[in-house]
Amino acid sequence: MTISFNEERQNEQLSALKKKQEEELISALAEGYNLASVDLRPIPINMEALRLVPEEKARRAQLAAFNKLGKRVSIAARLPKSEETKTVLEDLDKAGFETVLFIASTSSLEKAWSKYAELSYATESKKGSLEISDVEIEKEIKTFKNISDVEKSVKDSLQSKKSARISHVVEIVIAGALWSGASDIHMEPEEENVRLRYRLDGVLNNILSFDLETYAFILSRIKLLSGLKLNVKAEAQDGRFSVHLGKDDIEIRTSILPGAYEESIVLRLLNPKAISVPLESLGIEPKLFKLLMREVEKPNGMLLTTGPTGSGKTTTLYAFLKRVHKPAVKIITIEDPIEYHLPGIVQTQVESEKGYSFASGLRSSLRQDPDIIMVGEIRDKETASIAINAALTGHLVFSTLHTNNAAGAFPRLIDLGINPKIITSAVSVVMAQRLLRKLCDNCKSQVSLQEEDEKFVKKVIDSLPEEEKKDLPKDRLKVWQATGCEKCNKSGYKGRIGVFEAILTDESVEKIVIQNPSERDIKEAAITQGILSMVQDGVIKVLKGVTSLEELKRVVEMD
Repeated sequence: MTISFNEERQNEQLSALKKKQEEELISALAEGYNLASVDLRPIPINMEALRLVPEEKARRAQLAAFNKLGKRVSIAARLPKSEETKTVLEDLDKAGFETVLFIASTSSLEKAWSKYAELSYATESKKGSLEISDVEIEKEIKTFKNISDVEKSVKDSLQSKKSARISHVVEIVIAGALWSGASDIHMEPEEENVRLRYRLDGVLNNILSFDLETYAFILSRIKLLSGLKLNVKAEAQDGRFSVHLGKDDIEIRTSILPGAYEESIVLRLLNPKAISVPLESLGIEPKLFKLLMREVEKPNGMLLTTGPTGSGKTTTLYAFLKRVHKPAVKIITIEDPIEYHLPGIVQTQVESEKGYSFASGLRSSLRQDPDIIMVGEIRDKETASIAINAALTGHLVFSTLHTNNAAGAFPRLIDLGINPKIITSAVSVVMAQRLLRKLCDNCKSQVSLQEEDEKFVKKVIDSLPEEEKKDLPKDRLKVWQATGCEKCNKSGYKGRIGVFEAILTDESVEKIVIQNPSERDIKEAAITQGILSMVQDGVIKVLKGVTSLEELKRVVEMD
């Protein structure tokens, strides 16, 4: 009979026996220290607790923070009475934490220490936000020349066998989005893989696909960062975290939505640089710009901007607020949510679940003696009524409505129950807008108009006021189109610009509004104002090579 000896299995058994004996010894010591013992090996380590004690200090003191609930932190220590342990506990006490001490074996602590690698370059700030060091971001940005570089960097990190790879993947995905100027990051699980997309200049771009197994870890990581519940999978969840990059605090809004295969993630990047656009750079044509400046200089009245979600209404309103902001003026905003923090301006956020709505926020704001008020959106009769009354009683009010064009704002307010006779007394101007992608100056090319497009462009040109026709290029049968190069990530477009239209509430508009008019009636009444429509404004930008006719057709509804 042959006896086989499995050395590997024998070593495993000896190791398991030693660990069992060590845990038994720790249990015995726990009684002497009057502490509870803990075996960390089967317990999930809370990463937010772990990061409270730096790795070097934790290893030196032979301890680990393994759980955190509010300000209560659980600490596992090999030597509970050592000076190093006392120092760590005192530091946590000074930081405002309440510590609960346990005794644990070295092998148990090794499990917790191994998790430090997963923190990667991310560190938790006192505000509870994700900080990515300038050095690491700059290193990543230097390697990115185009979107393909972002894709390669994510793929390389996904293929890494290191335990830190999940954190590193999240960092690269966020860094790539910041580098490319993306407004949103989309992670969409499908049957066999997960699709990663960036929204660049308002259009979603595919970056790459990766496996569902890795996505499960990424989803958990993002949930932890955003303060969401890991065990909730059948409900939508919303959270937030921040990335500190140099002097900028970039807030990231997280939206988790249950799907057919797995929860999908959308991360919205709120970069303060995105709203630091001067009013002059928005693309408002000179005549309208002059009229708007005249209206915002008035001490009272209402300026409404309209358009669908993502049309740049918030950026435009913030640009107006910056324009009118002076030391002698008090400005209050009511927003849902506060997207960007503006210095020198009082901002308040709607919380519907607590009963704090636009209407209640606006009502309370009026008691704060403001000169200028911004209401993020007029959604109901109560908010509309209070905003209208504020504009009538000596306040300058900025707000938004969800209508397709400027003329649609008046019927919308009437539908909300506002008396038509006071609408024109309160509303000074209604402006509608859309965002068009700008052609890349490096690669755009000129082409002749096709027959159908030529007829359309000629018709629009004929409808323009004479002073606008003077500034058009001499060759009106040629336009510019997108080509694509390395500088624009092969899209042919780089950056965005607005197209606008507006209606002033003059005498002709006032007469028609009190008759409960249609949008068409209001458009006809406003023709004499000579303000360009969005189509006219767009065609002028097409002929001047700012954007393409294809882009204009994609974004603006052609009459």
